[in-house]
This record gives sequence, structure tokens and C-alpha cells, in this order.
Amino acid sequence: MNVLALQRTAIEPRLDGIQKDLELLRQFAHLSFIEFTNDVIIDRAQLHLRYILEGIFHIGSHILSRIPGGRYTEYKEIARKLGEYNIVPKTFAEQNLVKMAGYRNRLTHFYAEITPDELYAILQQHLSDVELFLKAVKKVVEQPEQFGLTIE
Repeated sequence: MNVLALQRTAIEPRLDGIQKDLELLRQFAHLSFIEFTNDVIIDRAQLHLRYILEGIFHIGSHILSRIPGGRYTEYKEIARKLGEYNIVPKTFAEQNLVKMAGYRNRLTHFYAEITPDELYAILQQHLSDVELFLKAVKKVVEQPEQFGLTIE
């Protein structure tokens, strides 16, 4: 069976986009809570967090689609499978990525229920989760053979 190669054009622009969005969210994380509660900043933080999460699960889906039997569309399943296939550490997948998948759904479907407190807490406590994902994917891109993959 031929395994399809990872496509740099499907991964690298999204990694760059995630990195840019992450930089913006880091700036927002340095604001005091009072400064953060400006409606424009909250709206931008929600939007860019959603962009990051969309990018994470798009990249995850792309990587998994190159593994025989690894095509998944449900975000929480993508998160779990990334851990099962050792693309990211399994505990990170189960404890962090699955929650990120749920929050992506919340940002998309229940955005009106998101409070400034919870959004600010995410920026204060969980941006490192995005960094861990980026580091793991960069390793896959740089050393695909360690994962039984190729890249073009």
C-alpha cells in the first residue's frame, strides 16, 4: 500500500498562521484583566483562538490522513489519535488536545456564552499547549521518517 506524503503546502502556512495568532494572544495575555475586557480585544482574542484551534485540527487531520487507517473528521478523535500515533505525547493528547477540541466547538457554536474570565484564563494558562503542539508538528515535518511518513 502506498502511503501518501505529507504536503508542506498543507502544513507550513498553517503553522505560520498559528504562530502569528499566538503572538497576538500573548500580547493580550500581558494585559491586565481590566484592559482585556475591552469588547474589541475580547472579540479579537476569541477569533484568533478559534483560528489557532482550526489550524491545529486541520494539521492534525492532514497528518493522520497520511497514516493507513488514520482518516478522522471528529476533532476529539483527531486529538486522541494524534496521541495514539505518537505525533504528540499521549497524555498531552488526552488531557489537553481533547479539551482544545471541545473548546473549538464552544468558540464556533456557543461563542455567545464565552465569558471574559474564561477566555482570559485560557490566555494566562494554556498558550503553552499551542507551543507544545507546534513543536511536535515541526518535528514531524523535519523528521517524517520517524513517524513512518514522507513529505513533499
